[in-house]
Amino acid sequence: VQLVESGGGSVQAGGSLRLSCAASGLTFSLYHMGWFRQAPGKEREFVATISPNSLTTYADSVKGRFTTSRDNAKNTLYLQMNGLKPEDTAAYYCAAGLGSGRLVEKSMYKSWGQGTQVTVSS
Repeated sequence: VQLVESGGGSVQAGGSLRLSCAASGLTFSLYHMGWFRQAPGKEREFVATISPNSLTTYADSVKGRFTTSRDNAKNTLYLQMNGLKPEDTAAYYCAAGLGSGRLVEKSMYKSWGQGTQVTVSS
């Protein structure tokens, strides 16, 4: 399984970015896909998840600002981030997992990408 994130960068507060995660080596449509982030000196935290049938769950800190979606034909996961804040600055990781319910814990995911950096300046 290979997951490759892209789309990170530096933006000013209030700006937008769209992250992508290209997946290979798995039957993408069967997997729950998640987004996590990790700021320096902090634990990796849940951001969003999308189930195989596109049910979504978000962390309270990003609800209403971030939207995750998937294109099963392209084996690609997306995270649209609007209204970015300096506290959103982190490395963002996509992850793939199998299971039932809403996968919001790191331990539920077996495969991870290398991450893409998002920096939001005030």
